[in-house]
Amino acid sequence: MKFLNSGKVKDVYDMGDDTLLFNFSNRVSAYDVKFNDEIPKKGKVLCKFAKFWFEQLDVDNHFVKSHSDTEIIVKKMEMLPIECVVRGYFYGSLVSRWKSGEITLPDNTDTTLAAKLPSPLFDPTTKSEHDIPITKDDAIRQNLVTLDDYEWLSEKTIQIYNKMSLIADAAGFILADLKLEFGRLNGKITLGDSIGPDEYRLWPKSSYSPGKIQEAFDKQLLRDWLTEHGYQKQFENSRAMGQEPVAPAIPSEIIQKMTDRYTAAYERTTGHSL
Repeated sequence: MKFLNSGKVKDVYDMGDDTLLFNFSNRVSAYDVKFNDEIPKKGKVLCKFAKFWFEQLDVDNHFVKSHSDTEIIVKKMEMLPIECVVRGYFYGSLVSRWKSGEITLPDNTDTTLAAKLPSPLFDPTTKSEHDIPITKDDAIRQNLVTLDDYEWLSEKTIQIYNKMSLIADAAGFILADLKLEFGRLNGKITLGDSIGPDEYRLWPKSSYSPGKIQEAFDKQLLRDWLTEHGYQKQFENSRAMGQEPVAPAIPSEIIQKMTDRYTAAYERTTGHSL
């Protein structure tokens, strides 16, 4: 088994055939900044969630089998160079981009913070260190995907979001948005990477209320703390000056709360103990 690379969360190994091993760590990142602190049990939650979602979704994917509590084996694919994002609620970067005029929303959109959108919105980005939102025209012009591929990805991503939303709803959650990645396997577009709380926003239905920051059962909890204490702005200023942002220490109470909520999200959604 050969080590290939270490991402923000996963370590990837070549199994020596047509498969890869994903090892999910307890590392955490936010606003494209990697933190020194780890979130206990996070890797286990992400690994088990990946298996759960791949098995639940009626769509071709690269999942082969579990290897351990923090490892899965997947088929090698040629990954497509875009991240497929679907948004179901007016939240996150969608708000600032709408306010700045970068994106236009349907006339009947309720622009109250965290309001449900009239219909799920396909909102893809580039796949890089700092993801950049792209339009259909951008994707075609930059030769990221063909027009047929773009339209297939848009339709399939929204279908998957709707299926996952139903499962989340039955568990007492709202799936606010979702990020998926696809690749080509034997010439066919196939769902890949992983799916878990690092790839979506999950809100408890019991406390959902438009017009305010929502209770997060995902890593938005860390983003909210960073924004509240001015670190998001510091990160932006550092990058504007050509400097690499420096991650602050994460308070122990935030670390514990993230562990508790990641665990609760998995157990409530799947019906299985961690």
